[in-house]
Amino acid sequence: MKYNKLIMLLLLLVVALFYFSNTPNQFNFLLKCPLYNTTGIYCPGCGSQRAFHSLLDGNFLEALRNNIMLLLGIIALIYHYGIQMSNHFFKTSAKSIFSNKKIWFLVLALFILFWILRNINTYPFSLLAPIN
Repeated sequence: MKYNKLIMLLLLLVVALFYFSNTPNQFNFLLKCPLYNTTGIYCPGCGSQRAFHSLLDGNFLEALRNNIMLLLGIIALIYHYGIQMSNHFFKTSAKSIFSNKKIWFLVLALFILFWILRNINTYPFSLLAPIN
């Protein structure tokens, strides 16, 4: 079990190093959104690669502009795993809000709402669409 976590951490570091040192648009082998390529509709993940690259470059505004949900997801992961690490090191039993099953319905509703709103080509909703 510990080796799985170590392998995942190393994989995450390799991916982060790749995105830090390269712009996603310069490579053809990186995944392109099949929904956007076939329909022109942005999915909730569209712009995530560029947002991740911008985030690693320290350009938070551009990262937000490409995909705000990626940043919210990263913050949620840091929160959730921070609680788990705190519980482990300080022998506490705090619970993350993500351990409540009902919160996942709210998360799903937010993703669907984001998906719909970012495809409305009218200000201010057009600000949710990724930078091309």
